[in-house]
Amino acid sequence: MPSVQSASPVLPASKPDPSSAVWAMLVCLLTGFALSQAFRTVTSIIADGLRSDFGLSAQSLGSFAGLFALSFGVAQLIMGIGMDIYGLRRTVLMTFPLSIAGAVLSAMAPSYSWLMLGQLLIGIGCSPAFLASTMFIARHFPADKFAYMSGIGLGLGGLGLLFTGTPMAWLVQHMGWRAGFALLAVLSVLSWLLIFFKVHEPKIASDSQPKPGFIEALQGFGSLLLLPHTWGIVLLGMVSYASFLTVRGLWLSPMLMDRYQFSLVTTGNVALASSIISLFVPSMFGRLDPGPALRRQRIARFALLMAATFVGLALVHHPVWSVVLLLVMSTLSGYGTLIYADVRSSYPPATTGRALSIFTMAMFLGAALMQWLSGIVAGIAERQGSDIYQAVMLMVASMLGMGVLAYRVIKPSPLLQKVMH
Repeated sequence: MPSVQSASPVLPASKPDPSSAVWAMLVCLLTGFALSQAFRTVTSIIADGLRSDFGLSAQSLGSFAGLFALSFGVAQLIMGIGMDIYGLRRTVLMTFPLSIAGAVLSAMAPSYSWLMLGQLLIGIGCSPAFLASTMFIARHFPADKFAYMSGIGLGLGGLGLLFTGTPMAWLVQHMGWRAGFALLAVLSVLSWLLIFFKVHEPKIASDSQPKPGFIEALQGFGSLLLLPHTWGIVLLGMVSYASFLTVRGLWLSPMLMDRYQFSLVTTGNVALASSIISLFVPSMFGRLDPGPALRRQRIARFALLMAATFVGLALVHHPVWSVVLLLVMSTLSGYGTLIYADVRSSYPPATTGRALSIFTMAMFLGAALMQWLSGIVAGIAERQGSDIYQAVMLMVASMLGMGVLAYRVIKPSPLLQKVMH
């Protein structure tokens, strides 16, 4: 993610509206983000095939899904520094081929170990996609439109979620899970070519400043972690997106198939409906942004509603109501746009890039942790003969509730305190 100096959105809210060329470049960058969304949610659709071919337990399945988020999250810091030094375009072009290699390896994997190696490569390869898109928006779009534009970016990136609904379910049912990875590899090549030929980032004023060295950039990130309010944002960030991803990207399909005997394509239809909702709700939440004075309170309320939805999924054992709750979950997931806006408002412009990078890293490390823990919880419940999905949903709800508590207890940024009082 852009950096300390270079990554920060230095232009004021009055910067002119971006040109059509800038919009086209953003769309090209978002194709990479859309594919990372597809890669991180494909496990839900291929889970049954993986369990059949490799005899995977619930815990192994959770570890597989979590490895993407872990490698993606750990790589965020390196990607952020890389974008500081080399720029957005070069960092994406240098890294994304790893996801292509990982997808090809996964399609050919002879064992679970090779599959895990492919997942590791995919996670690292996809890691700059969202950072690059977010910081492109921060650098080239008006500051007062950041929440709205981030919502549009999340929505367009959600096209990848559409692909891992009915289309991927149909493909996997008729041609197997390996064909799914093969197709994702081909689409990743096309995305890389689009970025290579079409993305040439316009210069802005801060580009003339000296680029930081590796140690200087690393110290810049570390300094933000010494600020107390950073940890309130980080702790919520670790569970907010993770809760949605753990259900949508891992347990949605197995739960509907095991509890209600849905077919794979039917679960794909539910995932598709969920993804269609996810296309539109981020920009809707961005438009409804109440501003920094009331935003944090609203974020906490939406997160608690999301936690209540997971409790409902744990306790309700009816196919129609379970599907309704999954669609409610998708609708509420749009509140993540407000958290990004909160991050941007909590720091001065010179550190916005670093703050967004840290938050993105927290999101995906949290997703890795939650998916891994969900596999452990599911494994324990399975051995005890309990409902594994009830155990998983209650765990997700509890972690989200604790994240909200930390967010509300830890005082916000001094910048926000001035606005709120």
